[in-house]
Amino acid sequence: MSDSGSAADSPSEVKHVRWDDIPVETLNPLFDRQLVVGAQIMVARIVLRAGCVVPRHSHMNEQISQVQSGSIQFNINDREIVVRAGEFLCIPPHVPHSAVALEDFVGIDIFTPPRADWLAKTDQYLRT
Repeated sequence: MSDSGSAADSPSEVKHVRWDDIPVETLNPLFDRQLVVGAQIMVARIVLRAGCVVPRHSHMNEQISQVQSGSIQFNINDREIVVRAGEFLCIPPHVPHSAVALEDFVGIDIFTPPRADWLAKTDQYLRT
């Protein structure tokens, strides 16, 4: 059994991890994340500073976002949706969306399948 949560582990191994033990990846001065990756699912802990903008994008992955603290405004299909602590947002595959942190924000994003662009670090839209 593996106690590690890094993306390099075999996805078929059992993982037991703590967020405190997972390296923080800083994508830009306002955006940090941590990843736990399984064979068919990815869980990301996202930390955004107030004002952080996630540019409009889409992906083939289904996404469920849960806010742990703070609030975030998503823009989806010309609709603004504010999600606050204790709330969830489900985004189907291929739906273009953007977001802005209305205040300091901590959230959990769940993707299925795992985001290949995040694992390969080719997600340039987040790194500027």
